Formats: sequence, structure tokens, C-alpha cells
Amino acid sequence: MRLSDETLLDIMARFQAEMQKGLGKDTNPTASVKMLPTFVRAIPDGSENGEFLSLDLGGSKFRVLKVQVSEEGKRNVQMESQFYPTPNEIIRGNGTELFEYVADCLADFMRTKELMQKKLPLGLTFSFPCKQTKLEEGVLLSWTKKFKARGVQGTDVVSSLTNAMRKHKQDLDVDILALVNDTVGTMMTCAYDDPYCEVGVIIGTGTNACYMEDMSNIELVEGDEGRMCINTEWGAFGDDGALEDIRTEFDRELDLGSLNPGKQLFEKMISGLYLGELVRLILLKMAKAGLLFGGEKSSALHIKGKIETRHVAAMEKYKEGLANTREILTDLGLEASEADCVAVQHVCTVVSFRSANLCAAALAAILTRLRENKKLVRLRTTVGMDGTLYKIHPQYPKRLHKVVRKLVPNCDVRFLLSESGSTKGAAMVTAVASRVQAQRKQIDKVLALFRLTREQLVGVRDKMRVELEYGLKRDTHPLATVKMLPTYVCGMPDGTEKGKFLALDLGGTNFRVLLVKIRSGRRSVRMYNKIFAIPLEIMQGTGEEVNAGQGVPRSEVPACHPIQCRPGMTAALSLQLFDHIVQCIADFLDYMGLKGAQLPLGFTFSFPCRQASIDKGTLIEWTKGFKATDCEGEDVVDMLREAIKRRNEFDLDIVAVVNDTVGTMMTCGYEDRNCEVGLIAGTGSNMCYMEEMRNIELVEGDEGKMCINTEWGGFGDNGCLDDIRTQYDKEVDEGSLNPGKQRYEKMTSGMYLGEIVRQILIDLTKQGLLFRGQISERLRTRGIFETKFLSQIESDRLALLQVRRILQQLGLDSTCEDSIVVKEVCGAVSRRAAELYGAGLAAIVEKRREDQGFEHLKITVGVDGTLYKLHPHFSRILQETVKELAPRCDVTFMLSEDGSGKGAALITAVAKRLQQARRENVKREQKLRSIQPQDEEALIAREPCRKLFMLKDSN
Repeated sequence: MRLSDETLLDIMARFQAEMQKGLGKDTNPTASVKMLPTFVRAIPDGSENGEFLSLDLGGSKFRVLKVQVSEEGKRNVQMESQFYPTPNEIIRGNGTELFEYVADCLADFMRTKELMQKKLPLGLTFSFPCKQTKLEEGVLLSWTKKFKARGVQGTDVVSSLTNAMRKHKQDLDVDILALVNDTVGTMMTCAYDDPYCEVGVIIGTGTNACYMEDMSNIELVEGDEGRMCINTEWGAFGDDGALEDIRTEFDRELDLGSLNPGKQLFEKMISGLYLGELVRLILLKMAKAGLLFGGEKSSALHIKGKIETRHVAAMEKYKEGLANTREILTDLGLEASEADCVAVQHVCTVVSFRSANLCAAALAAILTRLRENKKLVRLRTTVGMDGTLYKIHPQYPKRLHKVVRKLVPNCDVRFLLSESGSTKGAAMVTAVASRVQAQRKQIDKVLALFRLTREQLVGVRDKMRVELEYGLKRDTHPLATVKMLPTYVCGMPDGTEKGKFLALDLGGTNFRVLLVKIRSGRRSVRMYNKIFAIPLEIMQGTGEEVNAGQGVPRSEVPACHPIQCRPGMTAALSLQLFDHIVQCIADFLDYMGLKGAQLPLGFTFSFPCRQASIDKGTLIEWTKGFKATDCEGEDVVDMLREAIKRRNEFDLDIVAVVNDTVGTMMTCGYEDRNCEVGLIAGTGSNMCYMEEMRNIELVEGDEGKMCINTEWGGFGDNGCLDDIRTQYDKEVDEGSLNPGKQRYEKMTSGMYLGEIVRQILIDLTKQGLLFRGQISERLRTRGIFETKFLSQIESDRLALLQVRRILQQLGLDSTCEDSIVVKEVCGAVSRRAAELYGAGLAAIVEKRREDQGFEHLKITVGVDGTLYKLHPHFSRILQETVKELAPRCDVTFMLSEDGSGKGAALITAVAKRLQQARRENVKREQKLRSIQPQDEEALIAREPCRKLFMLKDSN
């Protein structure tokens, strides 16, 4: 019976394998360790309070308790209890009568304690094997311990008791919130005093253990969020033969004589019900072999159960052990010498030490699993302990603790003795369930603000449609929140585009110059680019700066200089910015060996501009940290042209200025002719689409189509979305750089979603629903919760442990339950954003369908932006929303590749193609109308968006 360290490590590994088998859906039926889910999802966090009832049914008496938790806000539990007998005629009679008797006793307790007018939650400790499908439900598998009430096996015992209590509806107002076994009660009782407790072990008449397992590992239960307590039922370990090599002849003899041969083999080597019997069998064999008592055997030594575990404990007592041994042997009719007493005491030690060793090996396996689940190098945890063997045996706890720490040196384990585990624990499970239930209602109330009904989304779609129309009309445009800016992009790529084009991309701290080569007919694009930094002093410098980096202050520039002659002259800082851009272009041309080449150029300028033609864009305002003075209100193309003239090294044909949304549409339109919409779902939010010229009152002409940059981020600035804006949206808006503006963008874009989440987390923490009510300084910091964290937290592949690590990086010390709530909050905020995007896009595609008079429209949307690309669920929800709100539109979503660079080149190529076509068309008209050649340029300038073929018949 002596087990080496190597053997114990081997047993530990075997038990780990059995745990894994028990957790698996396919392997559980054949597993000896059943790993039963208890549906206890959380341990006490100290905030539990109130009065609870607890009922413990499972022995010759049953007990009813009233438990007062956290009186006056302290971690305190006060209990009042009463025992009731369980007569044989009740426990062996009809099941209905059993539960009616229990309900009668409960009603008596309520009257005795003057609780009749109170509505109280109840936790039921039911110490019989049950299969649970939820916390408040348990189907009895079989009776044990003399109970044999008819008609109960295979039924839900909670329902049976609830039905019985209905007879006392005038007296009993009780909700049964939890059904637990004694092991879980032990863990929960200890966890109330020590929040590190996540394991419960009972070593008494029987033995068992439970622990908190990650839901993602429990295949028997749906869902993978959070944790759940698993009742291992480890007593059956070895029933499949896994322990045959360490079972002795005495274990086999004991098993054959038991009530359940072949079952609970691990328990029969460990628990108090069997240790005394093992000692008796060993002593009997030794006596028969003449090794004890002079070969004499008393009749008592032949009687099964004559030596009890209490005798074993008494014989192992320090100092008193030998005297106790002599007394016990004398009572058994044995004449023992001093040597006999020492030998018998030694047998007891070996048997009980093996029990402690086996328990330690299984417990070490559980602790190792906990540590590995948490991916920790070192685990700090507490084990709640209960059971008569553990409590009364003088050496047992010390031996167990020592072996556990030897087997798992990377775990810091505290052992905490439970008090009234089975009954107080049931009350604690009920208290936690009650707390979680109340908190769930509060959390759901907050999350419900972000759950948009179909009717609300239809309302958003219809309001967006109204705003689109307002923005297109001359009279209503000034008041429209969706500005519908004409881009003067009048055609999509048709595959005939070809040539070399330069593209510039300015929109952040880095500036890109690209050479784009387009091949006709093959729809092939090759790109070469170089990235240049924009120095901070050029982006944000103020005051009198030198001109063009040549050391000449603006005040000293001669009056005849071009920059002094131009109306609306820019300050030196804007000159620095555009001269820096030209310097970058020169470096790129030199790098590519194109110095002196005359190339068409497309300028992606990702700042809000108002355009009068495709090559004119007036900067409305700087964003993204740019503050170059005297640029706002100026034409950025003119400023770039002047900077090129000042350098006087090359000549470039600036054909188009575009924003990234239009570039996205053109990039995708090059691959798919059905692409007529561009969507950006990233740091910002915007959308463009091809509109019928006849609908654009801001631009002359009604032939063909033109791309409209909606600038839809301002949707709702007139209050039309106030019915769905939450207090958190308002807080984010008020704390922004532009309060009251871009409200739709602030509800949908990556720049703001993390901040909305932060505001919600602060509110939930203030309500005591998160982070133990403690708001960290990091959480108070605006912008600390970036939208990238939403994408990471909502990843289906991310375990809650990793969510907790992300929160820890933010200075948020979260529990497992906190992590679940944070993930839910992120999901609610991002889902609403995707649905709002979908509602807005549905308005666009429906408009396109109606404008073209189609019963069914097939259309492609080019999409770009980190939110769409990186968030694990955003794109799917957006697409599903569009499908639901625009059912007569077959919408394909196509990811854009480098819309800001490739798109700008394609727009330039299309503009050059259309420009050439217009020139040829003008020549034809000249021929027909005898227009003088010198009027050609004027005619082209006047009619920039005429259709390619305008010739009328000869009449």
C-alpha cells in the first residue's frame, strides 16, 4: 500500500485523462469519472446580501435553515436552523407524500421563525445522484441511504417540491433557485470567506470533489462563456480498471463484500466508510499467518465492520495512540502485546496514509488543470475541505497537504475547513444565484438600449432616405445633415483604361506617392509606392515660418512673386506643407527614374472638401491632427500646382482630387462593373454612390450619372435619431471635439465605439455590477478603450482568460464574470453599429433600384475600413441587415484593395478617358455647328459631365 512519488504522479496523470474523458460529449458515456455539470456559474464575490432559506434532505433527519448574509454590509453569515425527523413510512412510501411532508415542515419553520409574510429564495441540498440541466432542476437517478420513495426516480425533484408547496400557498412564498450537492456547498461556503476558493473536497464517509471549470471545455453544456462548477464524482475513478495495478488483495476482498461490487473503487480505497474495514482485513490475515496476537484470532476480528474509521483515527493519535490501540484491541477480545499494538498502529498508518496519498494525487490533477486553464506559471488557489475523516483523523490533513504541495510545487494552495458546508453552502449558492439574477436584470436593461428592433431599423432606413433627398435638392441642401457633395466623378472604369499615373495619398502622419500602371483589356494594375513622413512641425507648426524651406520669411517674398499675386494667399506654413509634398514627389520620381516625365496625377486628399469640378477641392476644415494655417477655404489643387511651379523641375497634370470613399468604389468598380457604391467602415464612417444626374439639383445637366460623396456621418445632427441615442452616446458626443455634429458617425465608427463601451463600463461599475464597484484611473481616461479591443474581445477564438488579460492591460482587474459582461457590452455596441450601417446602406441601394425602375436590383458595394475588415462579426451583421431591409436588392460586398492609391489612379484614368471622349465629341459638334476652334476649351469647361455621345440627328 506504500505508493512512491513516481506512482502518485502516474495516478495524477491518469486522473487528468479521466477528467478530460468525462468532459467530452462523445467520451462521457464510457468515462468512470462523470464530471457532472452543476450549473453553478459563479462563486460569492462578497456583495451578496439578504435572507435565504436552505433545506438539507439526505439522512435520517433533514434540516431547514434561515441564513442572513452580509448584515449591515459586512461579510457575515447568521444562521437559524431546525431539524425534522424523516420517518421510515415517509422515506419508503409514496414520493408525493415525501415532498408534502417536507413542505409541511418548511411551513412550520416559516411560522416558527415568523417568516410567513416574506418572499424568500431557497437552496435545496439534495444528497442523492441527480442529473442537472440547470441550476434549479435535477432529475433523480437513483435513491441511496435507505430512501426508497416510489415514483420519484427519473423525475425533477425541484418540481416535486414546488408542487407540494402549492398546498401552502397562503403560508409559503418561496422560490427554489438552486439544487446542489454537499461538495458544491463546501466550495461555496469557503468561497464566501476566501474568494480564491474554487475547489471543494469532501473526505468523510464518502469522498468527492468539485471545481470551477471553463465552459469552453465542458462539451456536455451549450455555451463557452464563463465557468461552471463540475461535480467530478471521483469516487468511481478506477471502475474501468485504470487502478488495477495498485489495488491490493484487501481492496478486492472489501469490494466483493460491499453492496455495490465493482463500483466506487477509488472511494473504497479512501473514504471513512471503508478504511476501518481495510484495517480489519489486514489484521485478520496477519493473525492467521501468526504475525499478530500469537496467532490467536478473536471472533470480533471476523465480524465485518467491527473496526470503524473512528477506531483507526483514535489509534493514530499522537502520544495517546498506543494506549487507544490496546484499549480497542482488548474490546475486540484480543490479547495484544506491546509489539502487537505497535504493529496494529502501523497498519492503520499505512492504510490512512495511502488514502491521503490517493486523494492528494487526484486533487493535484484538478489543481494542475486549473493552472493550465488559466495559463499561469504559478497558481494561487484555495481548496474548501469537509468530511469527518478529514476533520477527526489527527494526522490526515497534514499528510494530505504535504503530498499535494509536493506533487504540484507550482501551486500555492491554502486549505480551508468548511463550516456547515452542505446547508450554509446551499444558501450561498442561492445568494449568488439571487445576486446574479438581480445583476442580470440591471445589465440587460442597459444592453437593451442598444438592441434595435426591426421597426427602429426601418425607421433609420426611411429617415436616411429623406435626408439623401434633402441633400440633393437645391432648396433643402443648406439644411440637410447628409450633405451629398458632388465629386464630378462621372464614370466608372470600363476596362479600356491604360497608361501610367501618379497617385498621392494624404490623410495622416504618413504621405504616399504611387506609380500606377494600368493595362488595357486585361484589367491589370501594378503599383509602386514610397511612404514619406510628414514632420510634426509641418503638420502643426504655428507662427511665421520660412518659405519653401529656403530661409525666406513670407514677409520678404517679392510682390511680383506668384504667391503674392494670387488672391486668397496662403501663409508660409501651408507653403511648407505643399512644398514638402512636392519634395516627396520629386524624390519618388527620381527613385523611379521618371524625372521630367509628364504624368496624369490623382490626389487622394482625405479631408472634407467641397468640389466645383473633379480637379478642384476647397478644404472645409482640417482633421486628424493637421493644423496648417490658411489652408481652410482654399483650393488644395491650386496650392499643389503652385508648389510644383515653385520647384520648377517637373510638370504634372493634376486631373482629379478625390476622397478615400470614392477611391474605394472605383477600385472595386474596376473589378466588378456592378459596383456603384463605396463604403468606409473604419476609424470614420462614410459612403458614396453613383447618382442619376437628373436628381442632382446642385449641378447643371441631367444626362448620365455622377458619384455623390454623402458625408453621411452628419446624419442625425438635426435630432432625427434622438429616439435611439442613449445616454452613453450623448456623453461621448459632449466630450468630443465637435459636440452636436457627426452623430451617426459617433454611433457607428471605429473612432467612437470603444469610447461608448468605456462609458457603459463606468456606469455599470458605479452600479456595482462590474470590477467590484471600483473605477480604476485607467478606466477614467478618455480614449483608453480603443476599438481594436472590441475586435479582440469579441473574437470567437478568444478565451475569457485572454479577455481578462486585455482588461488587465487597461488596468482593470476583472473576474471571469466581469469578462463575460464586458464581452456582452462590446457585442451590443458593435452590433448596433453594424445594424445602423446596414440601415443606411439599405436606403441607398433601394434608392438606386427605384431610380432605375427595377423590380430587382443586382449591385456591388466596395468596402474598406479596419472595422469592416478586422472585427469578427461586423461584416456579417451589416450584410444581414441590408438583406432584411432591402429584400429586393441582391447586394454583393467586395473588399477594396488600396482604394486611396489605386482608386485615385483609376479615377484619373477614367477622367482622362472621358476628357478625351469629350474633346472628340466637341470636334464633331464643331464640324456640325461651325464652332470656332478657339471656343473648344470653353465648351469643354462648360459641360464637364455631358454624356460621351451627344450627337443629335441631322434635324
